[in-house]
Amino acid sequence: MGKSTSRDWTQIYAIYGMDQWQTLIFLLCQAILFSILSVLYLLYFNPICSFFERLLSIAAVPSGSARFAAGFTGSVTALSALCLFFAAANFFYSSVPLHYDMAQRIVSAVSDWSSVKVALDLGCCGRGILLNAVATQLKKEGSSGRVVGLDRSKRTTLSTLRSAKMEGVGEYVTCREGDARRLPFADDYFDVVVSGVFVHTVGKEYGHRTAEASAERMRAVGEVVRVMKPGGVGVVWDLLHVPEYVRRLQELKMEDIRVSERVTAFMVSSHIVSFRKPRQHVGGPPEVRLDWRL
Repeated sequence: MGKSTSRDWTQIYAIYGMDQWQTLIFLLCQAILFSILSVLYLLYFNPICSFFERLLSIAAVPSGSARFAAGFTGSVTALSALCLFFAAANFFYSSVPLHYDMAQRIVSAVSDWSSVKVALDLGCCGRGILLNAVATQLKKEGSSGRVVGLDRSKRTTLSTLRSAKMEGVGEYVTCREGDARRLPFADDYFDVVVSGVFVHTVGKEYGHRTAEASAERMRAVGEVVRVMKPGGVGVVWDLLHVPEYVRRLQELKMEDIRVSERVTAFMVSSHIVSFRKPRQHVGGPPEVRLDWRL
């Protein structure tokens, strides 16, 4: 799916930082706690076995089971510590280095940036990693185009504009507040629409697995299609619900629908979906290409 960036991820982190750092701290604290418990199990294994013997004797369980119960509990504790450390590492990697790498892949999914006059980053979540990747591409092309970042939070948009200035692409970037389900843009407005790990959050107030949440996500996908120009390209990287998006894009008669190979992000499966809005309406179900590699 394209070449990974050679840029030092520490430089990326210095510019963008990391949102939801509370989650990372929580995972690390839990991992450390379980690690301490595992060490205590090793140091005090015999007293712990004696405790289990007394506990199991009350339930008339054979005494030989106490050592197994203590060993099993200690093993589960140690395994939990390892899993929590892995989860923390994956969360950090997904938030900064992977997010930056996937932004480059999303940009490379658009074959011709020279003709792009206006692009939209739906959600522009985080500090604008994807938004700035698009702006950097426009700058490389010597384009007079602009990229609009849409987010629900004014605080996030201000942070995004600061990072754009740090990347030297501030003149190519503008931000607006808005709801992805009711985009504040006219029909057929954007040449390119991109989004990174955002659409799955639409409708989350109803719960991720409910029919109401699914309907809200599909409304957001429909809005993306509405604001794209005929012949325009959409590229969405998202978690969990990609098959829903593909079905909705098929219903809307989008062309050249492609689904990338699976990428693990935030401990779940993610994919990039790209598609093109037809220049004129055509009948028949569109083809979906799997295992797309840029």
